[in-house]
Order: sequence, then structure tokens, then C-alpha cells
Amino acid sequence: MRVTEKQKLFCEEYLIDLNATQAALRAGYSEKTAYSIGNENLKKPEIQEYIQKRLKEKEDALIAKQDEVLKTLTAVMRREKPETVVVTCKARKSHYDDKGKKVTDEAEQPICVEIPTKVSDVNKAAEMLGKYYALFTEKLNVDGDMDYNIQIDYGGEDE
Repeated sequence: MRVTEKQKLFCEEYLIDLNATQAALRAGYSEKTAYSIGNENLKKPEIQEYIQKRLKEKEDALIAKQDEVLKTLTAVMRREKPETVVVTCKARKSHYDDKGKKVTDEAEQPICVEIPTKVSDVNKAAEMLGKYYALFTEKLNVDGDMDYNIQIDYGGEDE
């Protein structure tokens, strides 16, 4: 049996908080039937399968793929991605109180500043890319079948 659009909506809503009754309500089922339909939907094999498929898709989206890692390393190596650093700035403000005495207030405020990528990070990214592409291998890898026929001539006997 196929999952209907309303059931798909139920599944998507269910994945938000794993509450079948609330998912049924948000999917458009009535308050009177939300509890029973929510439970009933979760028992249907096609809905269970759809929910498992969506969970897998969400999990896969969280894990970096090979090309994403390589693109990130390349961007770091080329210094295309600046680094964000939090800097604390101190500000002094002077004013006079009711008695005419000078009062100085200090306030610290954190701000985010972008700085160029560190050379050590660039070198590490270049090293990791070099290892991935086997640019620095010292071993020579030779594959294949090699049949050798070795003849040893000891000399001394003439035929």
C-alpha cells in the first residue's frame, strides 16, 4: 500500500518531536481522532518504512561526504575561508555624578572578527590533500603479473 500525502505530512510532523498525537493534529487530523490515528499510523508497515527512510536521509545529510571534505580542505588551503575569532573590546565611558565627581565606567563587549586563515592551517590542509592524492609517496607501487625466466651461465662448458 502507498503512503498518501496526508500520511507523509504526518510522518514529517512526527519526526519533529516524535509525538504521534501532535503530529496528527499538525497534519490536519481532528482533535477527536488525532490520538487514535496517530497510533494507528505508526503501526502501518508502509508508514514505518517511510519514517525509517526519512530518518536515514536526515542522518546521511549530517555526515560530510568525500567531496565536501575535499572542497573544505581546498578552500582552507587557498585561504578562501576566513577564520572567525571572538575578541573582547573594552570601552570606557566617563561622566559626572550628581556631586560633580568624574566617574569612569568600563564595559567589555565581545565581538566577532574575521581573520585570514593561519599558515599552519593552510599547511595542514595542503598536507592532508597531498596525502589524499598520494603526492608525497616514496614507495613505488608496482602491480601486475611478471613472469621471469632466469638463465644462469656458469661458463666453462662449451657445447
